[in-house]
Amino acid sequence: MPRLKDKYFKQVVPEMIKKFKYKSVMAVPRLQKTIINIGLGSAIKDSKIMDEAVKELAVISGQKPIITRAKRSISNFGVRKDMPVGCKVTLRNDRMYEFLDKFINIAIARIRDFRGIPSDSFDGRGNYTVGVKEQLIFPEIDFDQVTNILGMNITIVTSALNDEEGKALLELMGAPFKK
Repeated sequence: MPRLKDKYFKQVVPEMIKKFKYKSVMAVPRLQKTIINIGLGSAIKDSKIMDEAVKELAVISGQKPIITRAKRSISNFGVRKDMPVGCKVTLRNDRMYEFLDKFINIAIARIRDFRGIPSDSFDGRGNYTVGVKEQLIFPEIDFDQVTNILGMNITIVTSALNDEEGKALLELMGAPFKK
């Protein structure tokens, strides 16, 4: 069992029941999935950027990403319908817990001038999205192999009913929010 999943069942669930006075263990919010998305507008001009992004996202997540395509043409951006514009991965169960453990405990600490992740990035339903400016914070990425700095969005989807429950869940899991 992944370390973060074990922590959830042994520490987070009892703490959440005590804090929010849930009547059942099944009412406690839990992590449902994590989505990692890399948007690549520059891939229109150079297809090698897309290949590199797919390869690095596969190394970071441990799962093969899918290539997202444009839904409609936008002439101002030079985008045609069905052109590749990014890639994403949806992680669930053990892979999700292992990725979040690595992200919270290792990768976030490697961000330059890090003071905590913003606490206002909840969507109103307990889901949290954080943007990462470069993929180099992950330990699997080899600095010498990187030719392009890629940013990514990481969305953590929870079963929480509101932002307060979602934030409490992520804080107990170890997410370092700004004070």
